[in-house]
Amino acid sequence: MRAEIVIVLGLSLGQSGVYAVMNLLRRLLATTPLREQTADLNVSQATNATLDLIYQLLGVVFGLMPVALALFLLMPTFRESLRALGIAGTRPLRDLAAGAGLAALIGLPGLGLYAVGRMLGLSADVVASALNTHWWTVPILILAALKNAILEEVVVVGYLVTRLQQLKWSPLAIIAVSSLLRGSYHLYQGPAMAIGNVVMGVIFSLWFLKTRRVGPLIAAHTLLDVFAFVGYALIGTDWLNF
Repeated sequence: MRAEIVIVLGLSLGQSGVYAVMNLLRRLLATTPLREQTADLNVSQATNATLDLIYQLLGVVFGLMPVALALFLLMPTFRESLRALGIAGTRPLRDLAAGAGLAALIGLPGLGLYAVGRMLGLSADVVASALNTHWWTVPILILAALKNAILEEVVVVGYLVTRLQQLKWSPLAIIAVSSLLRGSYHLYQGPAMAIGNVVMGVIFSLWFLKTRRVGPLIAAHTLLDVFAFVGYALIGTDWLNF
């Protein structure tokens, strides 16, 4: 089981965490101060609009493969894995309502932390949408938000917490590992954003330990990313830059 965890994380967000650490080191060693650097999300992959759309869709599909792997390994069938993680879709409205509450709890403090991080030089200028403007830009950003939410919450919370519980880890150790992993792969944005994601990880891990439901976490994460991605694409965030 330990080897399985290493393989799943090594193929997904654990790998992202290692590269994010290297990215942060590169940023800190650069002559340009961190606050004057940018971290681009959702970038265009081709100048041709159709090719770019295909690349974006492929990114969503292949980005979800680690989720399929985790669900395949967790229980004998996908249906059992979905039920075990509370994402079988049996109560979507309740999950969405709970997710909206979690998003509100995390979103506003997160914006404040980003603003403080920018002022203190502990965060790069996060460009949440660097896509060229096409008719499909907003739908793709929504799909990207959903993909990120499913990947992170299933792997970092549902799968990892379940496996660590099966290994008889203490709740405190489980929360610490899950939360620090979440923070690690956001380090490319700067230390401030990583700290904010660690706090988010603590809240989400506690929620899953108490409720055994990842559905509300996926809803909350999707709402947060949709607000960030689509909001940036439509209005930008110059008002948050200092």
